[in-house]
Amino acid sequence: MQSTPEQGAAPILLAFSGGLDTSFCVPWLKETYGCPVITVTVDTGGIDAAAAKSLAERSASLGAIAHHLVDARASYFDQVLKFLIMGNVRRGNVYPLCVGAERVLQAQTIAQMALSLKARRVAHGCTAAGNDQVRFEVALRTLAPELEIIAPVRDRAFKRSEQLKYLEEHKLPVPPFGAAYSVNRGLWGVTIGGQETLTSQGSIPDHAWVLSKDAYAHPRPPERHTIGFIRGVPDSLDGKRLSAVAIIEALETLAGPFGIGRGIHLGDTVIGTKGRVAFEAPAAEVLLTAHRELEKLVLTGKQARIKETVAQPYGDLVHEGQHLDPVCRDIEALLISSQARVSGEVTMLFRPGSAFVEGVNSAHSMMAASKGVYGESAGEWTPADALGFSKMLALTSVFHRRAGAGES
Repeated sequence: MQSTPEQGAAPILLAFSGGLDTSFCVPWLKETYGCPVITVTVDTGGIDAAAAKSLAERSASLGAIAHHLVDARASYFDQVLKFLIMGNVRRGNVYPLCVGAERVLQAQTIAQMALSLKARRVAHGCTAAGNDQVRFEVALRTLAPELEIIAPVRDRAFKRSEQLKYLEEHKLPVPPFGAAYSVNRGLWGVTIGGQETLTSQGSIPDHAWVLSKDAYAHPRPPERHTIGFIRGVPDSLDGKRLSAVAIIEALETLAGPFGIGRGIHLGDTVIGTKGRVAFEAPAAEVLLTAHRELEKLVLTGKQARIKETVAQPYGDLVHEGQHLDPVCRDIEALLISSQARVSGEVTMLFRPGSAFVEGVNSAHSMMAASKGVYGESAGEWTPADALGFSKMLALTSVFHRRAGAGES
């Protein structure tokens, strides 16, 4: 039901990606609530100058009275991505949380802007069947419970075909992918959802990939690159000191055309169903692979095992929009402590679909610290020590076998 416009009505602040859902929301909110709409795009990566200009033009053509683009890439890395790297976090051992990990930061930014603009209502374009509705709303209710949250696509159950028809009937611009694919892009990668990902069978067509189109049809010759880390944070690329954000963006350009980081993730959604999404995460694939190998060189086995026990729950919390929970600060403190010696360089060979670690070097190498050579010669121990160690290590199993000898 359409509302009567109010004189001087407070604007509705809309989280705006420029995709079909949020494009539909701009005119629909204006028409339904009789209020001006301000669009806000929180840049957590994947928005160049041309994309920024396109978003502003799309917002205006859809009827928004203003558009704000907030550069949050550095904050996104410092608050979230840094810890995903330190924890080597992949959901289902496959998916590096390409998109979704930034939603809490985006909600935080939008809440702050809503309060500064004296907006009483914020809106998003999430559906009832996805994870983002939970991520956005948990964060918004935590940070600004006084704000009213409007979710037209979810609450009115609009289908993508209906949104597309609405825009066409109102002679308003339709996003490039139309209703065929839902594409989300951020600093950590791209996710692509389409008809093919609604079941557990089959892949999306080659033309639907964003960063790795034609990667296998027209393979590139191999390239060698060196990643430098300081205390677990990427610090250099091919010997050149760069910010972490610049390294991630450069690696996306370098590794994307090789098809590195391309995959399809099938797993459990926040709302309890199984879900499937295609993703491209070239920078995440390279950095997580490189960081993991550097850690193997400098951490003790116990450090690595204990860190793994908290890294996975941390990834789950981020994925579920629970990043504001104080337990995340506790886990982050452990991750930071664990990275004290994770400094060094990793040399990698890029080939189609592969980021191969050729070698790792660090001033804190535990391999170099030993006088022994694995499989070749003893170091700080003697052959007799090795024999005694083997005997002692077998004792528990020996006792268990003896204790069960009388069983029938």
